[in-house]
Amino acid sequence: MRLTTKGRFAVTAMIDVAMQSTGGPTTLAGVAERQRISLSYLEQLFGKLRRSGLVESVRGPGGGYRLARAPAAISVAAVIVAVDEPLDATQCGGRENCHGDERCMTHELWASLNTHILDYLQSVTLADLVAQQVQKAGVVRLEDHRPQPSAPAARAPGTAIAH
Repeated sequence: MRLTTKGRFAVTAMIDVAMQSTGGPTTLAGVAERQRISLSYLEQLFGKLRRSGLVESVRGPGGGYRLARAPAAISVAAVIVAVDEPLDATQCGGRENCHGDERCMTHELWASLNTHILDYLQSVTLADLVAQQVQKAGVVRLEDHRPQPSAPAARAPGTAIAH
């Protein structure tokens, strides 16, 4: 299985929208700037996300996109599936014809992996990912305000350090 940029960018953009939700609808131009994703690419992704019922568009001044459901009700799997990202590790796409018209010897292995991946991605929500980002930002802010140790004083070349 390979997760392409389509799925990665969709999840990233949805986290961004969820994090910006307290300020009203989020513009795709803002998401594009913050996440360094092409605006035209985001427009394509958000069309699919809107059709899947994960986001709503708000027209007019101050418009943009907002989540159609609570972040805790949107799984990563739902986002990836909404943008037509395949979640399949089998070579045959689940058709069981990987070895000519027959199942390959490892079909069950890859099909089982698909199940585990899907279960995991369904268990992770946008709320979980937003919480991780908030926690990460909090840690960074704390570190930014800690006093830094002073640098050792410069010494002239050839001088010894006293112990």
